[in-house]
Amino acid sequence: MTKKILLVSVLALLPSTSFAVDNVGGCGWGSKLMAGNQGIAPQVLAVFTNGTSGSQTFGISTGTSGCTQNGVVSSNWKTAMFIDSNMNKLAKDMSVGQGETLDSLASLIGVSADDKELFANTVKNNFGSIFSSNEISSEQVAGNLKNLLASSEILSVYADRV
Repeated sequence: MTKKILLVSVLALLPSTSFAVDNVGGCGWGSKLMAGNQGIAPQVLAVFTNGTSGSQTFGISTGTSGCTQNGVVSSNWKTAMFIDSNMNKLAKDMSVGQGETLDSLASLIGVSADDKELFANTVKNNFGSIFSSNEISSEQVAGNLKNLLASSEILSVYADRV
């Protein structure tokens, strides 16, 4: 019974604290405390710590505790949902370096018009490393794409948007 009460209490606090965080708290004391940990529990504890202490808001305001003041708000969950919903079409488009689904992904992660051709050629030439198996998950595809983009001098600016 005590565990249920604690869980309900934590979940009740999440809507008020989770709006400004990324996985594992994003930044603030919670992210520092939970750095390197994976799973739901560390994420909940990081969010809870940031929300109850106000450290994330303070960190963003001052540029401390792993927070930045660059003004960029990313939305990786949209990219993850897009990849998950369009795996087959995306694989087809990436394999040939063109197509509506690939164009949509490029737009979603903000690839500039100047970089779209390089983006398309890069995913085409590295298709096997992005879709590394027939049983690959959308999370793995996103991770592989992120790593590929991060390794490119020009396209690395888009890696954190995947």
